Amino acid sequence: MAKVIGLGGLFFKSADPAATCAWYARVLGMDFGEWGGVVFTPDTAAAHPGAGTVFSPFSAETDYFAPSDKEFMFNLMVDDLDAMLARCAEQGVEPVKVLSPEPNGRFAHIIDPDGRKIELWQPQPMA
Repeated sequence: MAKVIGLGGLFFKSADPAATCAWYARVLGMDFGEWGGVVFTPDTAAAHPGAGTVFSPFSAETDYFAPSDKEFMFNLMVDDLDAMLARCAEQGVEPVKVLSPEPNGRFAHIIDPDGRKIELWQPQPMA
């Protein structure tokens, strides 16, 4: 089964953090803790062993991101882009763009329920 295997680090605002967590769990298979976030452990991450990663929506009212009020796109590393896109399709989520393979891997873009663009990235295996 496809799964997200890493992220550089991300905290973001959401109008409904619980619904956003439920969407990411259902569509992308992310396993949220009771505290509202995901920690990607080094054994599942594609790079930088020894570092964990947190994924956690913040309340829309947070000032943690001040002075910025911008939305943004982020990148999620996946172990199998084709299987992840199939999983997304099963949940009614179609890519808005699938890019041509590049030297550092394959990419596709989807949109989350809050309207953020997500770049799914299957890294190119290291030679």
